Amino acid sequence: MPGPVFAVTIAKGYRNRIAGTLIALGHGAVEFPLMFLIYFGFTWFFASTLVQKIIGLVGGLILIFMGFQIFQARKEKSENYTTSRHGSFVAGFLATIANPYFFLWWATIGANLILTAVAFRFAGFLALALIHWSCDLAWDTFVSVVVFKSRRFWTEKLYKIVFGFCFVVLTGFGLWFIITAMF
Repeated sequence: MPGPVFAVTIAKGYRNRIAGTLIALGHGAVEFPLMFLIYFGFTWFFASTLVQKIIGLVGGLILIFMGFQIFQARKEKSENYTTSRHGSFVAGFLATIANPYFFLWWATIGANLILTAVAFRFAGFLALALIHWSCDLAWDTFVSVVVFKSRRFWTEKLYKIVFGFCFVVLTGFGLWFIITAMF
């Protein structure tokens, strides 16, 4: 689904073939503990209006900051420019933790999935967690590899359009999160 993690995967994937894998690891560093918290009954915390507002405000600011970093990167189209592998992990972590709808999804739909999986005890929960994250891993890796392998076909105009799109997605979500947190 187009969102902050997808936009970051495209931007980081342009320079690093394995960026999607590292982004999925960063995403999982947020997602696995959250799934365990829900499994142990902390759904109420993430469903709290105050928690959602705080995540919306702080997360919105983080996404806007990341969007402007991508906007700056569109000026630096250079094959010699590389991003650190650590940067992709952190980007996946931040894009995930900055998204209040990620937490809302897990507090509602995700919690229901966990409750259904628990019918098969802890093994059911563990299977859900691993399969769900494996899908994220496969998708993010696929996106970054496709972007990386196709970059030689990217014209300067296409590069600016794609990075402009990523900027719009991140700043748009950031503004949306801030506005919805305020009202």
